[in-house]
Amino acid sequence: MFPIYGLAAFLFEPVHDAVRNRPLWQRAAAYSVGIMGVEYFTGTALKKLVGVVPWDYSGHARFVLPGGATRLDYAPLWAVAGLGLERLHDAMGRVTVGER
Repeated sequence: MFPIYGLAAFLFEPVHDAVRNRPLWQRAAAYSVGIMGVEYFTGTALKKLVGVVPWDYSGHARFVLPGGATRLDYAPLWAVAGLGLERLHDAMGRVTVGER
């Protein structure tokens, strides 16, 4: 799981830079769709490669996409997580360049 969510970290910075000046709801939607996209595509790839999705949501929720790799009802959680990562990303940038 760590390598998969680590992949999302590499994608987060360019997305954050691209949507930085957008309204809050647009940024939240972009993060949610992006995180769920990584989850869906890596889950689908794992299912094809090894025959199973480690976090298979099938049978556990009503809003599961086919294949069990993504739950649509997690969209608000991923939106909030993305907005939180914005603050962390900006704070880390200030520390890295010595700003306060």
